[in-house]
Amino acid sequence: MSHDKPYAGLRVVDLSQGIAGPYCAMLLAQHGADVIKVEPPEGDWARVLGPRYGSHTAFSVVGNLGKRGIVLDLKQEAGREKLRQLVRTADVFMEGFRPGVAARLGFGFETVKALAPGIVYVSVSGFGQAGPLSAKPAMDPVLQAFTGFTLENRGHDGIPHRANPIIVDMSTALYTHQAVAAAIYAQRDDRRARFIDSSLMAAAANLQSVRMCATVMEGGPLGMPTSPSGVFRTADGWLHLVVLKDSDFQALCGLIDRADLAADPRFAGPAGRSEHAEELNAAVAAHIAAQPTAHWQECLTEAGLQNEAVQDYAQFVAHPQTEATGLISWLEQPGGDRRWPVPNPAGAPPLVSGSPAATAPALGQHTDEVLLELEESEAAAAAEE
Repeated sequence: MSHDKPYAGLRVVDLSQGIAGPYCAMLLAQHGADVIKVEPPEGDWARVLGPRYGSHTAFSVVGNLGKRGIVLDLKQEAGREKLRQLVRTADVFMEGFRPGVAARLGFGFETVKALAPGIVYVSVSGFGQAGPLSAKPAMDPVLQAFTGFTLENRGHDGIPHRANPIIVDMSTALYTHQAVAAAIYAQRDDRRARFIDSSLMAAAANLQSVRMCATVMEGGPLGMPTSPSGVFRTADGWLHLVVLKDSDFQALCGLIDRADLAADPRFAGPAGRSEHAEELNAAVAAHIAAQPTAHWQECLTEAGLQNEAVQDYAQFVAHPQTEATGLISWLEQPGGDRRWPVPNPAGAPPLVSGSPAATAPALGQHTDEVLLELEESEAAAAAEE
């Protein structure tokens, strides 16, 4: 254990696939844990989800940095026996099967607990361990729809839209990592095995806590909370503007030379502006469209109003603010000839290209290494008896 690697000496056996479970395990690896990624012979399906670069996709790189990868065929007894040996050395066990599948393979909570009495057992599912939908397959877009996010994300066309960034998967990973960290800390005083039930449904609901509570309490969809706010077209792009306080509104009216809006009693106070949001936004939009984005960024920022240009990922990665904070590490990966722009996880040491922590394993890359370690460990234990 060290200040930079507080989980050094901790072993995680990661059977999860996709990104929700794997990204959680990746965060444990970045804090020093020895994370062993167990894949079936055909590999984690994340390896074929999207454009491929060598043996990887963006999913399999981002979700598996810092891990050691092995292949075990759990449909065969030989593979299951090797996994049982590995579980006996583990502190954390992670699986992402639908409820009941891990138990049918012989690695349900009770079985794993018998092999490793102090294990932190993590199960990541779509809808949770119980209920009429528990056995239903579910990925990020399905849970966006089920939990209300898609409907809340309606565009100006009135059509519900999913968010392309995998917000449910990634929030599941973060909530799960928080739960695992708390369980590991608790084991300083209590070494009993613990079962962590994590699901995409639970993460999606918690991610939307404020909006969900407010909407249910109001008995229906919420109106625009502040106005004039939102995304506005400029002469050469798009700008997001947020106007919260009366002083913000007065300042904006001064910038667009619309004293009549500032004096209009309908727009006095946040409630009035929200009630007449459509008319007010349309009036402001006409002025913003007449000037380029940089013009508005400069004058709005000088006036103390929240604003920012709407950027794409390439612009964000190259922005001086992003570079100044060291947020992005450009990582080389075996089998590819291009570098990956990977955000450094908050609180973990920065990723250094070429280091073990910044490298995602090829399929089965460390199988021989890990199995040899198990043999040597068992031989040493037998010699001591």
